[in-house]
Amino acid sequence: MREVAVVSFAQSPCVPADREHDMAEIVLPVIREALDACGLTRDDIDFFASGSHDFYEGRTFSYIESLDAVGAWPPISESHVEMDAAWAFAEAWAWLQLGEGQTAMVYGIGRSSLAADLDQILPAQLDPYLLAPLRPHRDALAGLQARALIDAGLLTERQLAEIVSRYKDVAVDKLMDAPHVAAPLRAHDIAPPGDAAAVIVLAAGDTARRLTAHPAWVRGLDHRMETHYPGVRDLTCSPSTRRAGERAAELAGFATADVQVAELHTEYSYQEPLLVAELGLKNAEVNPSGGPLAGWPATATGLIRIGEAARRIMDGTTGRALAHATNGPALQHNLVCLLAAQPRDPGQPRDPGQPRDAAQPPEAAQPREPEQPREPEQPRDAGQPREPGQPCDAAQPRDAAQPRDTAQPPEAAQARDAAPARDAAPARDAGEAR
Repeated sequence: MREVAVVSFAQSPCVPADREHDMAEIVLPVIREALDACGLTRDDIDFFASGSHDFYEGRTFSYIESLDAVGAWPPISESHVEMDAAWAFAEAWAWLQLGEGQTAMVYGIGRSSLAADLDQILPAQLDPYLLAPLRPHRDALAGLQARALIDAGLLTERQLAEIVSRYKDVAVDKLMDAPHVAAPLRAHDIAPPGDAAAVIVLAAGDTARRLTAHPAWVRGLDHRMETHYPGVRDLTCSPSTRRAGERAAELAGFATADVQVAELHTEYSYQEPLLVAELGLKNAEVNPSGGPLAGWPATATGLIRIGEAARRIMDGTTGRALAHATNGPALQHNLVCLLAAQPRDPGQPRDPGQPRDAAQPPEAAQPREPEQPREPEQPRDAGQPREPGQPCDAAQPRDAAQPRDTAQPPEAAQARDAAPARDAAPARDAGEAR
């Protein structure tokens, strides 16, 4: 597999609303900052990929406007995804794997504030026959998932307030006094919409080494999707996150539990402990940047998570990092990216499906013992809550009337408290009416 690394990352401050600039004017200074940081010009970029959403802009093919900042003449190789730009990052990473070029630029423009009423916009992503006509407001489905976790004994409302308190430096008791928006969620449990842009520059092999002293090598990346019918999903777990993490670990050569920093796309406070459990994070510092609870620039949020994770490697503060992005209601579609300060040694073969630390010597010469048959799973009493930190096993569909089978996964340790987050964007007041 061709080695590809992040060599530069830049973002604009997330502001509640930007009515002075169009898409090109928002992203242009961020593009310049990212290119200047690695000594490139726009003519040096072999491939451009972007992410935005026409629904937020209120017009079709709105992203074309951003090409004024890129420069589309002479003709360029360019692509766009109608979703979070983290998936544009995945496309650019795959494009470089093909050997078509040496450099790629990924940018995302999030303008969550443009919609006069997000509750009329976000239901458009639901099933058009049964769910969209019900017009659930944007936080309703998240409230259902948070309630499912609390009813299962995996979370409490006070734990949600403690998570928010770490990021916003507000007393837990004061947060608990705030009114509900979508019970059990309060306004401070919900990421505030805002406008911002983010840009990442990728480079392959020796080009990456030439452009920066400390590239953040993309060691593994994968994304998985679940059904868009929340009613047929077990909302107390996120199997797509877990499977994406496992596949990314296979590619990376080290486990998700081995990272020191994890940037998680948590648009709601309850998602942090759920993702920590599914990814098996142990001692990782979670969202040291402040995370989306400090500001949610829609389709740039996931790309910012990748950029912030890469930043910690490029500045030498960590050796391994994880970035997560999500798209769709209630963690429907999830992407996991593993980055490291060192690329994989091409001389170290890896047994497919068996992730291992790249620092360990390979054992390719020793035949692998055949797997032992697994013990049959024991059904869980329907009234017995799952232990906190244990991801559920969604490998087999279950009848809604039957108790869910669990595979007894190893207990995932709780992530330690993240360091105080730096100011990434103005936070919404807990008492502010939506």
